[in-house]
Amino acid sequence: MDCLFCKIVVGDIPSHKVYEDDFVYAFLDIYPSSEGHTIVLPKKHIAKFTDMKKKDAASLFFIVNKIARNLEKTMGLEGMNIGINNGEIAGQTVAHVHVHIIPRRAGDGEGNMHTIVELHPPTGNLAELAETIRRSFE
Repeated sequence: MDCLFCKIVVGDIPSHKVYEDDFVYAFLDIYPSSEGHTIVLPKKHIAKFTDMKKKDAASLFFIVNKIARNLEKTMGLEGMNIGINNGEIAGQTVAHVHVHIIPRRAGDGEGNMHTIVELHPPTGNLAELAETIRRSFE
């Protein structure tokens, strides 16, 4: 087992656990973007979000919602960013699905998800791209 997060789940590497059930494990990030930055992951090793089965993805986000609401209440948060880095090119440094819950407060820079990647004006036609994506579901 070479996966850092799998080692955390089984207790081989210590963590600051905030939540655990049969399916997920959540702990405070040791290199937080803000106070309370929490990592939520399925206990079962799954490399990428797009590798997850529908039921597992639904279960994961059900608990992400529960933890986010708890953080909001207990920390008196004004907002938070919730996101996944899916694949190495997107910044996923541990090949185990995990969701970041990053608490936000006034004066902390207040950036949104669009500040992660500076997108240049889209190349191509958005209507065509949307249609292509829609057709892929058929």
